[in-house]
Amino acid sequence: MGVRLTIILRSARSGLDLGNIECWQSLAAIFRVSNVCLISQYQIGLVLKKFIVFVLFNLSAATAFAGPNINVGTIYDYLDGDKSTYLKRVYNGGDSTAFVRVNIHEMVFDADGKSRELPMVEKGAAEKPEGLIASPARLIVPSQGMQGTRLLYMGKRDKERYYRVRFVPVVPEKEDQFAMTDEEREAYKQSMSAGVNVLTAYGIIFFVRPQDSRFDTKIENTTAHYKVTNAGNSTIVLDEFKSCVAGKPGDCYPTAKHHVLPGKTFSVDKEAGREYTFDLIEGGAPKRMKVAKG
Repeated sequence: MGVRLTIILRSARSGLDLGNIECWQSLAAIFRVSNVCLISQYQIGLVLKKFIVFVLFNLSAATAFAGPNINVGTIYDYLDGDKSTYLKRVYNGGDSTAFVRVNIHEMVFDADGKSRELPMVEKGAAEKPEGLIASPARLIVPSQGMQGTRLLYMGKRDKERYYRVRFVPVVPEKEDQFAMTDEEREAYKQSMSAGVNVLTAYGIIFFVRPQDSRFDTKIENTTAHYKVTNAGNSTIVLDEFKSCVAGKPGDCYPTAKHHVLPGKTFSVDKEAGREYTFDLIEGGAPKRMKVAKG
């Protein structure tokens, strides 16, 4: 008894040899494909291995060489209390122009630390804008080039606020409001439809510190645990946090970055024979911290 295998993805130039396969012409006619085949049970493993390698190779080649490929650098950015704008650069390492929309949502945290996102409300021309805006909110980034957008905060700076900023590459439509003609849009669509293209969006978390930022970090260090409490009004960062075997700096758990929001506490239960290191960042230069083993 055979096992039916329908092969939809194929390439004329792949030279892929699937082994000794007897084509099933009746099913080929029904499904309107040229390779619908009947293979024996013992051949399945070999066929699938070769098929998976073929798919991965073709997909990796397509994503590496086709279309735009944007990069936004760091995924956490901070607007200090004495600044009102922040320049964010978007790079394009792909082989075609990237058309990028910038979308902004405010992040609101509840008492349990869970966040929800609120879209920024567009105000009329007569109203004063409030919140974080991107200027421009549409970027045309050339191949192997860079463009920047300024993130501006408008309104009161009485408390810290948080935003998720997404950079979304698109195939532009008229309603996307990119500065291009209908002919240019159509030509770009045609170029993108010629092969397999993967458009990857990136999101960052943007911290808007209060105008009067105040840092007050409380540390509790006992034999059982280590606690860092943020008693100030702006987020502190525990960067490059490592838990390592004492005396073996190369034997560590994966490095992590922890943000401690105002009024919140970061705590770690000490493990016997391990020591902890991190950089404490209170809005300025990092301060190296080391916690003795438990």
